Amino acid sequence: MTLRAPKYYLDFACIADRCKHSCCIGWEIDVDDAARRKYSALRGGYGEEIKKSICGNPPHFALREDDRCPHLDEHGLCRIIRELGEDYLCDICREHPRFYNSTTRGREVGLGISCEEACRILLSSDDYAEMIEIGEEDGEIFTDFDAVTEREKVYEILSDRNIPYAERLRAIAEKYGTAPEKLSDEEWKELISDLEYLDESHRELFSCYSSKTEPSPEIEPELERALAYFIYRHASPAENAEEFRAALGFSLFCERLLASIATKSTILDRARILSEEIEYSEDNTDAIKTEFWF
Repeated sequence: MTLRAPKYYLDFACIADRCKHSCCIGWEIDVDDAARRKYSALRGGYGEEIKKSICGNPPHFALREDDRCPHLDEHGLCRIIRELGEDYLCDICREHPRFYNSTTRGREVGLGISCEEACRILLSSDDYAEMIEIGEEDGEIFTDFDAVTEREKVYEILSDRNIPYAERLRAIAEKYGTAPEKLSDEEWKELISDLEYLDESHRELFSCYSSKTEPSPEIEPELERALAYFIYRHASPAENAEEFRAALGFSLFCERLLASIATKSTILDRARILSEEIEYSEDNTDAIKTEFWF
């Protein structure tokens, strides 16, 4: 199958020790079977240290007391890469922040905006609708529903800057019969309060949600690009019209939540936090998407 990606994908490279929000801090890092076999074959020295750092079921690296990966050095660099090379990384470290979706046109890869560098690239790129071929992957198509064509229809409305931003959002919601207004702001706030959080302060941050938020014109382009990202990630793998509609509703909700919290700091920082707390929790994502199922 052809592997496709948004054009901006080629601009991404990990910024390693320059990252302020390292994915090697605070996240449980799973060790896949292939990587564990490589580690098991190591003898002596640093290899023994790697093996001793793995625990649990599923296997993962035991974080230090400061929540840092045991293989993150004092300069914020990965010791496994430095001492053994990238071939010894486990899958999650090699792939993050990438995600993959299967569509009727082949496999697609994207970048998750919980990564600050990916977030910076996505929210500064107007070419979100332009796809390029970057290779091939094994895979199968399991649906006849063409979510990619529906996504392109949404993007056509979303990218028309001759129309005010708020009107574009309304046009998308009306075309597909889905919108955050399905629940009242108070109902959304109650749901938001019941979500699970990595950082408890974000529960209060998200409590300012309002579907009626009127963002400043300066951040509307970033909100547009963020919405395009949410749609790309969540609606593209839909297997039927109802699933696409629910994923689109989820994406519109995330845009409204981002618009609500973006007044509290830079939109880049708030988009990263939203992704980290919502998208990277399957339970949180499902709790919100459920509200858009008919």
